[in-house]
This record gives sequence, C-alpha cells and structure tokens, in this order.
Amino acid sequence: MIDVLYCGNSGVFDGVLTSMLSIFKRSRKDDFRFFVFTMDLTRCKESYTPISDELISFLDQVAKHYGENNVVKKIDVTALYEKEMGRSPNEGAYCSPYTLLRLLADLVPEVDGEKLLYLDCDILFNRDIHLLYEQDVEGVEYAAARDHYGKFLLYPNYINAGVLLFNMKKCRETGLFPKTRVWINKKKLTFADQSALVRSTTKKKMLPQKFNDQKFLHKSTVVRHFSKRLFYLPYPHTDNIKQWHVDKVHRVFKYHAFDDILSEYLALKDEYLAGKDAYGGK
Repeated sequence: MIDVLYCGNSGVFDGVLTSMLSIFKRSRKDDFRFFVFTMDLTRCKESYTPISDELISFLDQVAKHYGENNVVKKIDVTALYEKEMGRSPNEGAYCSPYTLLRLLADLVPEVDGEKLLYLDCDILFNRDIHLLYEQDVEGVEYAAARDHYGKFLLYPNYINAGVLLFNMKKCRETGLFPKTRVWINKKKLTFADQSALVRSTTKKKMLPQKFNDQKFLHKSTVVRHFSKRLFYLPYPHTDNIKQWHVDKVHRVFKYHAFDDILSEYLALKDEYLAGKDAYGGK
C-alpha cells in the first residue's frame, strides 16, 4: 500500500487528477491511498472553499478504474487548522495557506502508515513511483531533493518541500510536525511551510534532483515539478506553467512525453463537466 497526500481547496482538481494519472500510467500496479487534506477558509478569501465531495467521488472512480483497492479520501481539517495554525503570521504568506495543511499529518488518525508521500499538485511522474517510495528513510524524518534555486541562493542542501517522503514513525518520535507548527505561529517566514520544515528538521535524506526536477525534463527524471521558474528568453521573466496548461506544455516546454496522461485528463474533465461518471458512465 502506497500512501500519498495532496492538500488544497476546490481548485486542486486538475492537479490531483493529472498527478494521479501519471502515477497510474508510469508505475507498476500497487494499492494506493490518496489523502486530500482540505478546509474552509472563506474567512480569508471567498475562493478558499473545501474540495467538494463530488470532485472527490469522481477522483475515487478514476483511482478504482486502475485498481479496485485504490481509494481517494477527503479529510476536512478545518477545525484542526483553526486550532493549530489559524490566524498565524504565515496565513497570508506568498503561497496558499493550504500548503500549511501537510503540517497537520501527525494529527489525522487516518494517516496511519509508516511512510507518507506528500506531493504538491503541480507534479507529474515520468517514471515509476516505487523508485521514490521505496527509498530507505530509516533513521531520518523525511527524504527530499534540493530546491533548484535555493541550492544556489541559500545553501547547497536547501530542500524543496513539494515532494516529501515522510518516515511517520520517526517524525512522531522527534516531534517534527509540532515543531513546524510552533514556527508557523511564532513568526512570518520567507517560505512559510518550507521554511518551518527546514528549521525543524533533525535529520533528513537528500535525494538526487531527478526526484523533484523543477526546471528540466530528462530521461532519468522521476518527478517533474511544474513550479514557477525563470525564463531568459525573449527577455528575463518568470512564468508559472502547470501541467494542465496543456497548450503551454506543448508550445513553451515542447513536452510530448506526457501526452497520454494529458489526453486522458482532458477526456475525463469533459466527462465530469458533462455530469457523467468517470470513463463515460451515467
């Protein structure tokens, strides 16, 4: 059984769907539990509504198409968030407050496995997920790859928190998650949850960049992370192209390696918008 965690509001549907499809299409068969932490934070922003049961049901149908034991489970952590991090200095950080939800993983009883793979929603697997999930994390709190820009601008082993393989037993022993929540409540941090994790870590395992490639796609790339990046042409600028921006993936990145995934995503999204069950059911 492989446990995967996503976090977000009603806007994460495209990311979770494409990411899940990439796992199924690039990996050998296994049983998957996909947790989606969500919350109602409309007190901060009107669009901060939880992902709906209807969207979760559709994602669950997709997962079960690839394996009858697969499940997508929605966990509403609104009450937990308000108790642990509500109105913290980092609630209005550069990124969505939904990125903070991964820091509640130790308080959710349903998350009971030895390992938990946290993924940002803007990632696609280019190779088998087992290459990542089967990494040895004995004696460390988590395994992560370097942040593409942070390793130059901050320090060489600065991690990107978009792909994190947690050793949940070790995290509970060291109190990693409670320590991160203390930091979140204590002061405004440059990179919010990522900074809190870095400051709270006792011991981590550094993974090769291929497990969280934030800029390039190589044959060896296991995870392509479609995070905001710098482009030098036709003039220096940043852009935040996500995998569900299919036209830009083709036109700007000139990627076609994910076409089977993106084609199925587009077809499934049409099914959902037409009010049908996954794969054309009524």
